[in-house]
Amino acid sequence: MSDPLTPIERKVYHYLLDFLAEHTYQPSVREIGRRLRIRSTKTVAELLQSLADKGYLEREHGRSRGVKIVGASSPGGVQPVPLYARVNPVQPYLTSENRERFVQLDRTLLPTDDAYLLRAVGNDLAHRGVLPGDWVLVSPSTRARDGDMVAARIGSHVVVRIVSHLGAVLALSTATEGEPERFLGPSDDFAVLGVVVGVVRGGDRDS
Repeated sequence: MSDPLTPIERKVYHYLLDFLAEHTYQPSVREIGRRLRIRSTKTVAELLQSLADKGYLEREHGRSRGVKIVGASSPGGVQPVPLYARVNPVQPYLTSENRERFVQLDRTLLPTDDAYLLRAVGNDLAHRGVLPGDWVLVSPSTRARDGDMVAARIGSHVVVRIVSHLGAVLALSTATEGEPERFLGPSDDFAVLGVVVGVVRGGDRDS
């Protein structure tokens, strides 16, 4: 899972995405500095390295344009969002081995840079607009509030449920009448993976 970006890192990342779409190659360090008014080439290099450390870029050191955006190959204004087929039972829950591919999404649809996609399984939340074969867009750095839809790992399984907080206990439910809630406490093997912030309809059916 990629870590969220700082405001200046986000500007550099988005500039790289749009420059690549327009020119089919990456800008040089000096071009990045001129565009974003960063006087020091060292500062630009450090920003690129930070993006690489966070998993957004791959760098080929010693080359002026030795930058490769992970998963990017589309027009400007979009961002590659990883689609994960499964999660690990221990941290890190999301790794490249579990990543199926990247999906290009409009940046305006992404609340956070670390958002990712998971497959929806089952028909439990059809009343909330999540159907089998959909992809749910998950924001791991968005704080879950009562009533939010979240992706959660329970043991080795991933579920999408409605969350509510009861002190140190989390209640996960489908919010369907007659459906029992599941209560999870400190001794249970679970993790909230993030807040569901969107749904890509029929993602599996279109792939």
